[in-house]
Amino acid sequence: MNLTRNFTLQELTKSDTAIRKGIDNEPNADQIDKLKRVCEKILQPVRDQFGRVKVTSGFRSPELCVAIGSSINSQHAKAEAVDFECLGVDNAEVADWVRMNCTTDQLILEFYTPGEPNSGWIHASYVEFNPRAQYLRAYREDKKVKYKPITGKAVDLI
Repeated sequence: MNLTRNFTLQELTKSDTAIRKGIDNEPNADQIDKLKRVCEKILQPVRDQFGRVKVTSGFRSPELCVAIGSSINSQHAKAEAVDFECLGVDNAEVADWVRMNCTTDQLILEFYTPGEPNSGWIHASYVEFNPRAQYLRAYREDKKVKYKPITGKAVDLI
């Protein structure tokens, strides 16, 4: 099933962990509608601008969230979020472009290392009403994940 011109439902639900552990990771009709909006509002514009987009995580059922150590309250479990990168394009550049050109609830440059263009990934979420418009950087400190607002451009981290 196509969600947009370049993105399929299978691409947004595929999980090696779900396959390996026999976990049902099929979204319901409401969740499919939300995934379609994520694709229309974020992924397709990124694809149109940068070319190939590699989706690393989209929808995660609550059971899959538990299996990978994520929260069942994650926006992935609500079909509102996607993790991705554009191979060959600096993740900070892509994140800045998304911030300037797409409406997001949360936009997180996760585990990006300045000077390593394809380190980490981008987490982007979309909600229809009252988006928070948060732009954050996720990093590890003292073995804990911390989040820091990005107030300027992420490319300034380079």
